[in-house]
Amino acid sequence: MIDKLVKNIQKTNAPIVVGLDPMLNYVPEHIQKAAFAEYGETLEGAGEAIWQFNKGIVDATYDLIPAVKPQIAMYEQFGIEGLKVFKKTVDYCKEKGLVVIGDIKRGDIGSTSTAYAVGHIGKVQVGSKTYAGFDEDFITVNPYLGTDGIKPFVDVCKEENKGIFVLVKTSNPSSGEFQDRLVDGRPLYEIVGDMVDKWGSDVVGESGYSAVGAVVGATYPEMGKVLRKVMPKSFILVPGYGAQGGKAADLVHYFNEDRLGAIVNSSRGIIAAYKQDKYAQFGAENYADASRQAVVDMIEDINGALDA
Repeated sequence: MIDKLVKNIQKTNAPIVVGLDPMLNYVPEHIQKAAFAEYGETLEGAGEAIWQFNKGIVDATYDLIPAVKPQIAMYEQFGIEGLKVFKKTVDYCKEKGLVVIGDIKRGDIGSTSTAYAVGHIGKVQVGSKTYAGFDEDFITVNPYLGTDGIKPFVDVCKEENKGIFVLVKTSNPSSGEFQDRLVDGRPLYEIVGDMVDKWGSDVVGESGYSAVGAVVGATYPEMGKVLRKVMPKSFILVPGYGAQGGKAADLVHYFNEDRLGAIVNSSRGIIAAYKQDKYAQFGAENYADASRQAVVDMIEDINGALDA
């Protein structure tokens, strides 16, 4: 799967991922009205509104991008109806040839970790048959429980040719409360980076990159520069660009010399682009066209920084 991600990035020349993290207030009023007219102001109605919103954005951008990253919490808030939309979104994006990174940030041990892995990137046994539950291509995982928590995910990655992104240095302001603490003279995030490199050492694809990647926020570029060297074979998923303050010029060191090795996420900066002054001329009716233009602008921004 890491090789498919690399090929998609090379084909599109777009080292970016669109975060499909819809809040109901991102969904234009005309879509909400249509959904509520059919299903009422119910969880099912909310799910329908979000599904139509997602579909519009995917239809407008899939030819430009290599991957999407739906954040499961934005769907879980609507209960079972939201999870149905999460699954529909995953399936639809895969039909369009996109790599799907399920942003689920799971982490536990033993059979619980295995169950998370099986449910999201593996297959579950039902009698004599097996079924893929959510069937994302990659998922994000939390390493706080150590190797006991990560190994079950890596095992499923090997079985199913899937991948994971391990939280290493996150983009939020308080991440340093734990992640920057010195342990034997080194910040904890570097030690986690060492472990990511180790966990991924025997799942390296033909591209030279590992199925075990890392999440490193755009808001800490100096740390990203260090972690690139600590994890030379790991792809870095980079949140925090745009709305959270990360700039393209700061991200060049997240990439390797081959211009690969990183994929930069933007969520509301793309899916809610029509709400920004820069794209206001599109209007709510043409929200998907605004998202497409935001994708074009982001690709130019990242590639321009890499060229420079």
